[in-house]
Amino acid sequence: MALPKVAIVGRPNVGKSTIFNRIVGERLSIVEDEPGITRDRIYSRGEWLTRAFNVIDTGGIELGDEQFLSEIRHQAEIAIEEADVIVFVTNARDGLMRADEVVASMLYKSEKPVILIVNKVDDVHFRDEIYDFYALGLGDPIPVSAVHGIGFGDMLDKVIAKLPTTKEKDYDDDVIKFSLIGRPNVGKSSLTNALLNDTRTIVSDIAGTTRDAIDSPFTKDGKKYVVIDTAGMRKRGKVYESTEKYSVLRAMSAIDRSDVCLILIDAAEGLIEQDKRVAGLAHESGRGVVIVINKWDAVEKDDATMRKWEQLIRTDMAFLDYAPIVFLSALTKKRVHTLFEPLDLVYENHHKRISTHLLNDVIMDAVAMNPTPTHKAGRLRIYYATQVKAGPPTFVIFVNDTELLHFSYKRYLENSLRKAFGFEGTPVHIIARKRD
Repeated sequence: MALPKVAIVGRPNVGKSTIFNRIVGERLSIVEDEPGITRDRIYSRGEWLTRAFNVIDTGGIELGDEQFLSEIRHQAEIAIEEADVIVFVTNARDGLMRADEVVASMLYKSEKPVILIVNKVDDVHFRDEIYDFYALGLGDPIPVSAVHGIGFGDMLDKVIAKLPTTKEKDYDDDVIKFSLIGRPNVGKSSLTNALLNDTRTIVSDIAGTTRDAIDSPFTKDGKKYVVIDTAGMRKRGKVYESTEKYSVLRAMSAIDRSDVCLILIDAAEGLIEQDKRVAGLAHESGRGVVIVINKWDAVEKDDATMRKWEQLIRTDMAFLDYAPIVFLSALTKKRVHTLFEPLDLVYENHHKRISTHLLNDVIMDAVAMNPTPTHKAGRLRIYYATQVKAGPPTFVIFVNDTELLHFSYKRYLENSLRKAFGFEGTPVHIIARKRD
């Protein structure tokens, strides 16, 4: 199910990126005291009171005709267009400014729910400054301090109150939903057409031809599938080009709605940095992954070519070492049939559930083979484990001290689970909890 989107907008240097970082719990945005430092939209996921949502940080909207400012403004306009709720950030220390009124006029036209925030209210002295912002006509301003976290509970309460409650139509539980993601012009639409044996999407050599996510249900060998073709994801610096307007947001929505992501890589061009960034989105989302090397017909091959490609992927995309690799040509349809076996396997592994008894046998055997490490604070003790969800498989391990479970030992336990139960193509999440 696609998550609702919350856009954070406002003129430059009012603290949007600091607010973004505090909501998502990470320092993903660059935070500087220089206006315009956030030049493009940055995306992540937030959660409040069990409601999850995507958060979009934008470049500041500022008056002026300079190209740089118009690009920032265009970025914000795209975010506003796609958002379900808009958090409009102003600054108590600067007071109400003409640029705030310009942003407010844009928000009126959007007809979206708007939450007005007055940032940098760090002490009582600045609380009187918030009354000027009633003049914007956007309801009661909420005083916050992004640096100190003051007022964030009130702000997030209003955010989730305004999130849409209606759910989009979903497919039956037995339908395998998979999305095609990748940078522009890697052959996503061509592969969709090859899978459907039909020309339902526009195929062009011009990068960015597909600008929306397109759902295409089909049946093969009695199994039901939905292929979700997405617009190509460009580098951040090119997202604001007119043909790219919605591509990244729509791709993120497609990933959210998928069980499995097919990451397409152009064999003719080779592996580039943007391929890794696209793959990272799928990995971080917790979806199943199949790596597809497309345009295999355009590569001069010998007996070692496929093995060299596999080594390259495993080295440069080591975080996806669990993902199967498929080589095909969407244009000629050669080897397209080889896609379905790993796709079905990854889907099954992604939703696999392990009995608690069997799970604990494997964990205890792993500990016996490689005893838990000892630190200054003591030795890690693992009491028992249980699976709390599937899609992806997520396990909670109860221990004496969560700080003693080092990343390397957690990875060892993950590898032990993979060796015992497969889990090819899906992330495996291990969460440590201290036993009461």
